[in-house]
Amino acid sequence: MDQRQDLDSKASILMLILCIILGLQQVVLKLAATDISPMMQLALRSGLAAILVFPLIRLPEGARLLSKEYLRPGILVALLFTAEFVLVAEALRYTSASHTVMFLYTSPIFTALGLHFKFPSERLSKFQWGGILLAFIGIIVTFVGRDATQSQNLMQVLYGDFLALMAGLFWALTTISLRMSKLGEVHPTHTMFYQLIGAFVVMFPLAYFTGQSEIHWTWLTLSTLAFQTLVVSFFCLLLWFWLLRHYLASRIGVFSFLTPIFGMLFGVWFLDEKIELNFIVGTILVMCGIMVVSIRGWFSNSRAIS
Repeated sequence: MDQRQDLDSKASILMLILCIILGLQQVVLKLAATDISPMMQLALRSGLAAILVFPLIRLPEGARLLSKEYLRPGILVALLFTAEFVLVAEALRYTSASHTVMFLYTSPIFTALGLHFKFPSERLSKFQWGGILLAFIGIIVTFVGRDATQSQNLMQVLYGDFLALMAGLFWALTTISLRMSKLGEVHPTHTMFYQLIGAFVVMFPLAYFTGQSEIHWTWLTLSTLAFQTLVVSFFCLLLWFWLLRHYLASRIGVFSFLTPIFGMLFGVWFLDEKIELNFIVGTILVMCGIMVVSIRGWFSNSRAIS
């Protein structure tokens, strides 16, 4: 019998904390970029977090991850996950943290589209297709109507926005691949270990090859790495899995829409980023579209995911 609960005050507070932290992570990456590049931050964060996650892998179940049926999808998921964060790191070089976090969190739209064509149970209704259309209109609005006089490097900003949008697409591809493979049956820490190791193995040498390996060991660098490793990659991971085990996924998922809002607020607060009117309008349309696509899960008595 499913023992997962509906939302209570405890879960609501924990989800709020989680969204605040996740909204802050892109801002922290950008804030420390002068001392350590986002590419190197994400590489080191992934490697250090993998060391912390490894003891949590359950044996002998964990030994099965080296078998062919798990290793192949594990490598695919690791590559998709890595591609997402390479795109995030590159996006932060050209556009703001506010823009990056918003475009990254378009992922649910791409996920819904992919699952629609793969699983009969995930078919989108006409109402949800309307949400998809609304979200894509919002994406278009965020790209058009900008005043070039307000940005010295408008084309670079647009390029960075596009990279962040592609990061959202690869996040969705990672989710879809997990759903379609054997990895969907194992403990989440096993999958996360694949992703973290893959990100480190690819991004660490890539930082050197692209000239982004220089590190100035300041207090900002150390505190950033500690935050990214211990809080974002480890604490948030454990908190999210604990919430999924105790509460209905369709209920706690409602809070995910707060993350890009916090990201934009933190970008303005800590980085003095400017938010254009068209970007605000586009973001509202995108968030409303994602809510429409997800609304069926919120109001149905859905089974919690394992």
